[in-house]
Amino acid sequence: MLGCRGEAWGGKQPQTVAANTAPMFAANMSTVSLPEDLPVGAEAFWLVARDQENDELEYGISGSHAYFFSVTSNTGEVKLASLLDYETLYWFAITISVSDSYNNRVQREMQVIVEDRNDNAPVFQSISFSTNVSETLPVGSVVLSVLATDKDTGSSGAVVYSIENVIPATEGSEYLFRILPNGSIILNGSLNYNSKSSFYQLELKACDSGGLYDNRTVFQCSSSVFVSISVIDKPDLDPQFVREFYSASVAEDAPQGTSVLKVEAMDGDRGINDPVIYSISNSTRPGWFDIGKQDGVITVNSPLDREQLLEEDEEVQVQVTATEMHPNIHGQEAKASIWVTLRVTDVNDHVPEFYNCSLQDCAFTPDETQANFTGYVDEHASTRIPIEDLAMVVYDPDKADAEAFSVSPQRAAGSVDVQVLVREPSLVDYERQSVMLVQVTATDSVSGNASVASVTIHLRDTNDHRPTFPLSMYNLSVFEHSAVGSVVTDSIHASDPDTGEGGHVTYSLLPGNGADIFAVDPDSGRVTVRDRELLDREKQAVYYLTLQATDGGNLSSSTTLQIHVLDVNDNSPVVSGSYNIFVQEEEGNVSVAIQAHDNDQPDTNNSLLHFSLLPSLYSHNFSVDPDKGILRNLGPLDREAINPTLGGRIVLSVNVSDSGEPALWTTVSVTITVEDINDNLPIFNQSRYSFWVRERDPEVQVGVVEAWDADQTEANNRISFSLSGSGANNFMVRGSVLGSGQAAGRLSLPSDVSLDYETQASFSLIVSAENVDAQGHETTAEVLVAVEDVNDVPPTLDSASLQGIRVAENGSQHGILGNVVAQDRDTMSQVEVQLVNVICTKAGVDVGSLCHGWFSVLANGSVFINQSEAIDYEACDLVTLVVRAYDVTTDPRFQAYSDNVIIPELVLPNQQVASVRARDDDSGNNAAILFSILQVDFIAKDGAVTAFQGFFRVSTSSEASVFTGNIETEWCPPTFRSLLTSLDSTLQGTYQVTVKAQDNPSEGLAQEASITLNLFTVDQSYRVRLQFSLSKEEVGANSEEIKAALAQATRTTVYIVDIQDIASPVRARGRSYLDAYFVFSNGSALTLDQLNMMIRNDQDSLTQLLQLGLVVLGSQESQESESPDTLRNVTIGLGVALLLVIVIFSTIIMCTQKSYQRKLRAVKAAKEARKTAVGVMPPGSAIPGTNVYNTERANPMLNLPAKDLGFESQSSSSDLDHISINSLDDNSVDLENRTQEIKARWGMSWYRGFLT
Repeated sequence: MLGCRGEAWGGKQPQTVAANTAPMFAANMSTVSLPEDLPVGAEAFWLVARDQENDELEYGISGSHAYFFSVTSNTGEVKLASLLDYETLYWFAITISVSDSYNNRVQREMQVIVEDRNDNAPVFQSISFSTNVSETLPVGSVVLSVLATDKDTGSSGAVVYSIENVIPATEGSEYLFRILPNGSIILNGSLNYNSKSSFYQLELKACDSGGLYDNRTVFQCSSSVFVSISVIDKPDLDPQFVREFYSASVAEDAPQGTSVLKVEAMDGDRGINDPVIYSISNSTRPGWFDIGKQDGVITVNSPLDREQLLEEDEEVQVQVTATEMHPNIHGQEAKASIWVTLRVTDVNDHVPEFYNCSLQDCAFTPDETQANFTGYVDEHASTRIPIEDLAMVVYDPDKADAEAFSVSPQRAAGSVDVQVLVREPSLVDYERQSVMLVQVTATDSVSGNASVASVTIHLRDTNDHRPTFPLSMYNLSVFEHSAVGSVVTDSIHASDPDTGEGGHVTYSLLPGNGADIFAVDPDSGRVTVRDRELLDREKQAVYYLTLQATDGGNLSSSTTLQIHVLDVNDNSPVVSGSYNIFVQEEEGNVSVAIQAHDNDQPDTNNSLLHFSLLPSLYSHNFSVDPDKGILRNLGPLDREAINPTLGGRIVLSVNVSDSGEPALWTTVSVTITVEDINDNLPIFNQSRYSFWVRERDPEVQVGVVEAWDADQTEANNRISFSLSGSGANNFMVRGSVLGSGQAAGRLSLPSDVSLDYETQASFSLIVSAENVDAQGHETTAEVLVAVEDVNDVPPTLDSASLQGIRVAENGSQHGILGNVVAQDRDTMSQVEVQLVNVICTKAGVDVGSLCHGWFSVLANGSVFINQSEAIDYEACDLVTLVVRAYDVTTDPRFQAYSDNVIIPELVLPNQQVASVRARDDDSGNNAAILFSILQVDFIAKDGAVTAFQGFFRVSTSSEASVFTGNIETEWCPPTFRSLLTSLDSTLQGTYQVTVKAQDNPSEGLAQEASITLNLFTVDQSYRVRLQFSLSKEEVGANSEEIKAALAQATRTTVYIVDIQDIASPVRARGRSYLDAYFVFSNGSALTLDQLNMMIRNDQDSLTQLLQLGLVVLGSQESQESESPDTLRNVTIGLGVALLLVIVIFSTIIMCTQKSYQRKLRAVKAAKEARKTAVGVMPPGSAIPGTNVYNTERANPMLNLPAKDLGFESQSSSSDLDHISINSLDDNSVDLENRTQEIKARWGMSWYRGFLT
């Protein structure tokens, strides 16, 4: 068995102990598959192990990824503690362990395979896309390609694209585009800049193909993105004339250059508006007219002659061609033509002329006019024989009545019978003159002699007269659609001078065109309307009727009635085509000609059109040319000024009326779609927001900001929020849609961030609202966040008030001895000082509760004598008062006390002894933190305070935004006799180290904060020496295995300080020795007796140590006391052999009793250490020998070099052993329950004040 402290093994061999079988994990404990959507707190798997002895097993998980799980140590149930993510880590390894408290902890590596779930939606590479395409882009062409990716695998990551909406939503636009599985957008129909929209917005979504999530098949879809497609107009359309029909009249005597008519055409491509050049490409009378190339005005180019147009209805047809200045997309001229009717009106500009032709064959050309004629006749020709070869016609082409001249001379030679013949039947008329007197003159053509004879002729009345009309043609007029019976004329009468029945006249209309429309009274000759429906000027403007008059002798004659149907304004204007116009707001312009015509008579008021806009909600933004019908906008159009429910559509009513009496009109609707552009910035509903949030509350909503964007399409009014300003990284803002163009930005704290009033009481932030804008414009508002103070900072004790006090014994001193000062940075704190424990010692030995009633500590920190007469130096020379500062008003969620940090005195120079962490919410250089040591004081156990300079140093490191100050030993104070390589082992007490954290601002003053650490020492009385049968080189090579076995047995951190060969191994059991300290996490250490007992209780560790060469376990002093003089020892041994036997037996009895007592104390201390939880430990980096733990909540070990530190001890560690905090390598502690129990019981950390 192991000997008592200060003794060797006494020459006895280690006792053999039967081995306990270690537990074994089940065969399937090597791999586990977990879905990534497993919720935190859900059962992940079970650790299953078998133990032959059915010992109680304790399970654990360790490794760099152990934080994913929590283990119920006594059952092996493993629950998920942190969310899994296949996309981040799809495979990792953990170390599982099981222990039966007898054998070494059994460990095994387990592979954790994370199964993918459909937890990610596809994400587009950009939130908006835009492109320009030509309107002539062929159907089937690729317009644009988009890409969305999904981090999931399999069908969960297979992306399917869809077009959710097409703006504008016109007929056919829904199917104008399609999207392929690879994200390519294909043109599915033809584009047209002029007749269709010039701008399209496609709302796209990307969805995966479905996959498991939360044990059901779900489909994840991305947020909508918009593709803006601008259609570029190309010169693919010919120009268009403003009017469908042009006609005008011009007098035939109009001089050259006279303006007749203006035609107007405009480019059909309204996005190009190419200038137009006019020309006359064809004409029925070439050269008569010309046209201005630029203005389209038709002018007279040469003399006009109506009489040449008699067979052409007195009209000239002119074909006008409008040609765009630049060629079209095919390289050809873009042109359009229209026939213009020009009517030439008559002027009386002709005199009767003779023509050498027959009437039937006469063309009345200028070449046929003649003034002199020649004829032939045979001599002695008979009377009434006409002259041969004489063809003479008189003609006046003017519209006025003309009289033909004929001469019938009667010639004779010599003597001849003179007969009076009827020369002109019409002159021989009874009705004119019943008796006629005729003078016959005979004239000698040679001498000119003449004689005259008078002949009286009595005329006999016969039915020789036909009824005659005064005129051969009558020009009449009647209004179209006149009522039946309306009189066209009642003044046309035929006269018949005959008497009797031969003079009685009746009238009739001869069959022909119009005979069914008009009627004539047979007796009066009155012409009236017979059918008003057929009397339509637009069907026939002129009717030629033959009116016949017949007398009683059945003789008849006729006259022509030229009846002009007068126009009545009975036709409303007719509008051609429909008008749907698309124009972009701000920059786009409307210019469209309303095509209309009126079928009433041209060049009259009945067909003269007038255009006007009817009043409507938005008509004031437009104008229409009253004569040409061109509709234009008066200024830039604003989509946002249009009622959002109209979708940007403005419907105008254009009134097209004629100028007749009464006027007739037609109304045409013109739909103008004003397409939205991103021309409005978001606007916050407030310019400044004020919010407040409680400190220390993570993941809470701070406040809500709201913004509004006036743009009317989702692609342009979507709002995103961002934060900037000092401390903006402490907040996050998440946007949500409230309605069209309205969004809310919800400010909150991330789950891993909470604010600290003491660090920063308020934040001044800038919240920005922006939307998809290539120019990146945004609006901002100020956000002030006030941090509400929560009583969360533990109080601290002023180190200056924790001074040692000397007190006289036996009632010599009364009253207050001193005052402990407590401080708290919280605004509403209520701090009091409490006495936690009293330790009574005499010469370093615990004397129990002897002094517990001697002194008291009030809540205000006053320390006073409670039992003056009971104070007895001989019974107790040192009273240690353990006090704490407690804040009564501390929020229950936080500890009401400050933290202590313990450091063993055996740490080497340049080794880390503690660490502090700080963060600065600023950004850039303003967030860089530098740590420094402000002050180092050593408070001895007797209360003396010594200030040190340069004792410790601090190095700064950072990870992410957290800066860490690692406190290291530098060199010992110069007050000691020599410069040591470690802390002075003779000092017993507390190092108070004040650390300052200061930022490095680019401008302004630096901000700083400080914290004080209390570092406790451990003396050399706990140094233990182990002898090995191997050389020091072999022991050094096995040092890690030795440390592991010792740590397994003791649950402490093992510090090896020296490995040396034994100088005189003659009597020594071993060849080398190893000196080490066994330190608990609270700074207390194992004594030799406690170490002896713990190694014996762990058979596996003992067996391993024996295999590594351990032969003797003892203290340094006991083994160093051996004399090198072997001969003297042998002599003394032989002389007092008998005495030794007696002494040995006596010693065995005494040591057994003493060892038993020490074992009881050691067991009690170890038990207390195991029971103490880590809940009261502050977070931070791992510090060996302290109450600071790493992220795995296990106390790490330092690999110290094997070097003798030369520590010495002068005091007991009982005061440190009184409060023991167990290393968390022992997984049997119920951390959560013990943490709550300790917090509820104490609610504060410990400070020690010393009172002597």
